[in-house]
Amino acid sequence: MITVRVPAKVNVQLGVGGLRADGFHDLANVFFAVALGDQVTATAAEPGTGVTLSCAGPDADQVPLDGTNLAARAARLLAAHHGVPADVHLHIDKSIPVAGGMAGGSADGAAALVACDALWALATPQPVLLELAAELGSDVPFALLGGVALGRGRGELLEALPVSGTFHWVFAVAEGGLSTPAVFRECDRLREQAGTGSGIDQVPTPDPSAALLTALAEGDPVALAAALGNDLQAAALSLRPALTGCLEAGLTAGALAALVSGSGPTCAFLAKDAAGAEAVAAALAASGTCRAAHATHGPVAGAQVIDGG
Repeated sequence: MITVRVPAKVNVQLGVGGLRADGFHDLANVFFAVALGDQVTATAAEPGTGVTLSCAGPDADQVPLDGTNLAARAARLLAAHHGVPADVHLHIDKSIPVAGGMAGGSADGAAALVACDALWALATPQPVLLELAAELGSDVPFALLGGVALGRGRGELLEALPVSGTFHWVFAVAEGGLSTPAVFRECDRLREQAGTGSGIDQVPTPDPSAALLTALAEGDPVALAAALGNDLQAAALSLRPALTGCLEAGLTAGALAALVSGSGPTCAFLAKDAAGAEAVAAALAASGTCRAAHATHGPVAGAQVIDGG
């Protein structure tokens, strides 16, 4: 039995380029791994059983327990790569909000890769794990690496970034989820509506913010707050206008900055320190603008074996 802990992410910058012919967008995606995370436990199963799943946690009823689950897909992909049977039971202890813009499904896929690799004693080199992760989805490679990284392409081409110190965050969990493809489509629609166009010929390829990279390297939360950005935020707010009230509540409570996390609907708040984060979380929980609020910190490591390795 192998248990792996894997972090959620927040996009401290999510620059979205124009719509490509393959349906994706070029991104300048600065991922930041936070201590809020899931655990995935892989247990050997009888031959011929295949991959089975179970899940526990606040959003467990929203997690698919069939072959579409990224953790199950990861186990099958790893087994096929090595030519071994994919006989394993995967149990997910779920803390990352489902469909919340924090890459919870992608995190579980990354955790399953690491857990099954250890359970089956495959010793897959990390570059190969990263290639397999990219086949599963754009956010899966970062969940393997953790820390802070710039994602290019559709987010899967990663470059680790220097970072100093610890940053303190609050995540406000909304009722229900948002579909990432739907948010990207709304982003394209809003661009067309504004007359700027949405294709790669009209929208320049985004670059990371120099001010943001400096703030991360220097460990400066005030400077980072001023540099946060998410090109999908307008689309998420268009589809879920009530999120505006949550963002405003966090700022009123003392957050240095507020933004929608990725494609939403989870809202992220940067605080000055740990005490500030706890105060913002308490205020948000009492505000009626979210289902729950969690104070956490980062950056933290990517998917790691914590038991059985």
